[in-house]
Amino acid sequence: MSKLKSLLVCIFAGANAVAIVVMLLLGYAGYIHPESYPILSSLGMLFPVGALANLLFLFFWLTFRWRMAWLPIVGFLLAYVPMRTYLPLNLPQSPPDDAVKVLSYNSAGFVYNINCDNPFEQLTAYIRDAGADIVCIQEDNNQKPKMEAFYDSLFLYNDYEQINTSVKIINRLGIHTRFPILRKERIHYDSPSNGSVAWYLKVGDDTLIVINNHLESSHLNSNDRDHYEQMLEGNMEGDTVRAVSRSLLAKLAQASVKRAPAADSVRQYVEAHAGYPILVCGDFNDHPLSYTRHTISKGLTDCFVSTGNGLGISFNHYNMYFRIDHMMCSDNIEPYNCKIDSKIKASDHYPVICWLKIGRNP
Repeated sequence: MSKLKSLLVCIFAGANAVAIVVMLLLGYAGYIHPESYPILSSLGMLFPVGALANLLFLFFWLTFRWRMAWLPIVGFLLAYVPMRTYLPLNLPQSPPDDAVKVLSYNSAGFVYNINCDNPFEQLTAYIRDAGADIVCIQEDNNQKPKMEAFYDSLFLYNDYEQINTSVKIINRLGIHTRFPILRKERIHYDSPSNGSVAWYLKVGDDTLIVINNHLESSHLNSNDRDHYEQMLEGNMEGDTVRAVSRSLLAKLAQASVKRAPAADSVRQYVEAHAGYPILVCGDFNDHPLSYTRHTISKGLTDCFVSTGNGLGISFNHYNMYFRIDHMMCSDNIEPYNCKIDSKIKASDHYPVICWLKIGRNP
């Protein structure tokens, strides 16, 4: 009997070790360039599955052989960085009186209406009531005359940049602020419908660079989303699940490859302007452990990771609940109480809000 118990312990310990390796591989997949290993670099979105498996092993060992609990604990310690990135926990801090309130929001063109009948009215009311000093909008398009009149009623300085080449659907990045806009620069990379724009704002004695982004989406069509929901509901046979999973993962990997040059370009722009206070925000269309977020965040402080709490889910449709909207700042900016505001449901995204204490230029 004792030999059987020892054998079972060895088997479960081996299974736990495999779960830890998988968890670490998923957690650090964002360090792999998508062009080298597209599928592997896209697997970070499955990190919660690996973490949950290790957590179940922890409960198992605590129940049946508590001395072995060190194994999953070591696994979690090794996965501290992705754990902290995916699920940050921070104590709230009161922002100083001179902190700048920033709102970043993919508005879905102010016309997305799955969750409400009057998205334009809800979104404009939300932006008006937010009282932000800087508002960065992605998909700041449609109803152009009405939108410009609305922004002019709230902010002294407003600017837009069209980032796609289609004449049927206009995708604009917008910035709306009480601070003077000195100039702007388009960050160049090859994309027909996405883009990144750096706006230079005069904030007191400082020049703040605000980089607003809308990066490549995953381009999942309605059939892809239906198949994904059917899998979640368990309404597929095993062979179909495998085929659909491969198809979805291939599309996600392809989109990750397309986003990589954009992430590299934004990173290079930030490095080229080191010393300025820099804010990077927008719809990255990629999860917290992705190559996209990891690359752009190098040398920057992820405002939600450092001051927010929880999963921070910002995309809220099709049962695809991920944090794909991000906000980051340079080390001469101190972020406070970054949050994803899930109260407003007039878009397929939730807005990101943060308070920033901006330092001086060198």
